[in-house]
Amino acid sequence: MMTNLKTILIPAYEKKYAVGSFNSYNYETFRGSIEAGVETGTPIIAAFGAKYLANMSLETASALVHSLAEPLDIPICLHLDHSKDMEVIFRAIQAGFGSVMYDGSALPFEENLANTRAVCRVAHACGVSVEAELGSLAAGRESHEGEATDVEKYTDPKAAKKFVSATDVDALAVSIGTVHGLYKGKPNIRVDILKEIDKALGIPLVLHGGSGTPKADILQCIANGIAKINVNTEISSDAVARSAALLAKEKPHFSVLSLHQVDFVKETVKKYIAFFRSH
Repeated sequence: MMTNLKTILIPAYEKKYAVGSFNSYNYETFRGSIEAGVETGTPIIAAFGAKYLANMSLETASALVHSLAEPLDIPICLHLDHSKDMEVIFRAIQAGFGSVMYDGSALPFEENLANTRAVCRVAHACGVSVEAELGSLAAGRESHEGEATDVEKYTDPKAAKKFVSATDVDALAVSIGTVHGLYKGKPNIRVDILKEIDKALGIPLVLHGGSGTPKADILQCIANGIAKINVNTEISSDAVARSAALLAKEKPHFSVLSLHQVDFVKETVKKYIAFFRSH
């Protein structure tokens, strides 16, 4: 069944577990992620990044996910990830997305706040949840999010409190030391900052850059307010590597290769589902 992000995240936040947000951009990734949810009996956030509009339209993504999810008993949220364009966000709402992320993190604080508030006003009137971001993540290896020149800027707890109060946003993505992609060195996850943010806000928090973050750090983050964790790079790198290994041994029909790739995605997603709920 289709739902919005808030419906999935509030129980996770209150009960101290996290739900994976799995980047999807074709049939194989959407189906693999949703089948992982079915087989584990857990909610799934299928995240379609705005940068993947070259792969399929918002309307196609929505039609595909609705067709896969509507017959199911588990909650599925189709989430627009990392959109800096408010027009794209409004189109996603119109297309049937249950959640949108407005990424104004590169803008001056007051402009980010004003734009996010405008998005919330429209989205909430349609029953759609909104995620926003304060602070910025650095770009790691194999990153397919943000820009190679992105630099780390930690989220300020006082600014976050003002931002959430003024916008009524449903979830906030925070910068505490994770990276988009894979780490270039040893991670330094600032759980101390996260604790301050969680204490100040009391709403579900989002961790971008879940791929490759050490398990102990992830579990500490979940215990301190993180209810949604984004995973992209590892899904892609694992599916590509396993597809290459398969093609080195045999040359299956394209339709058969597609089914293998659904399984590759599903196995990676199931691993993260178990990880995020293992506390």
